[in-house]
Amino acid sequence: MQTGMHKAVQFMKIVWASPGSLVGLLPGLVILLCGGRARCKHGAIEFCLRQGVANCGAIERSLPYRAITFGHIIIAITAEELECIRAHELVHVRQYERWGIFFFPAYLGSSLWQLLRGRRVYWDNYFEVQARQQSVH
Repeated sequence: MQTGMHKAVQFMKIVWASPGSLVGLLPGLVILLCGGRARCKHGAIEFCLRQGVANCGAIERSLPYRAITFGHIIIAITAEELECIRAHELVHVRQYERWGIFFFPAYLGSSLWQLLRGRRVYWDNYFEVQARQQSVH
């Protein structure tokens, strides 16, 4: 059972990450309008397309990622894909809880720093490296 203090801390994390979550709501709603689904799991709202949704393949091929996280919103191509990468995306949820609105410039700054160093902007991004390391089973 959660104590009152634990609930208060969790509420503050949700509020602190809420600017990111608000950004994620728009694409999440688009997914719902396209026949996708949403559910709450592990303290996040997960949006994904359903198998067999019209144009799912076209949408899947047009995106440069399998999933993306905004605050407490995780958006994935399919539920099956989400199962494979949920642990990684939950690390990003915790990053938003720590960084709040500052996650956006920090993430972009890390990518820019990698670019300036001649490294890979995604694979060498501090936040992606951390998510890969912490999501290993």
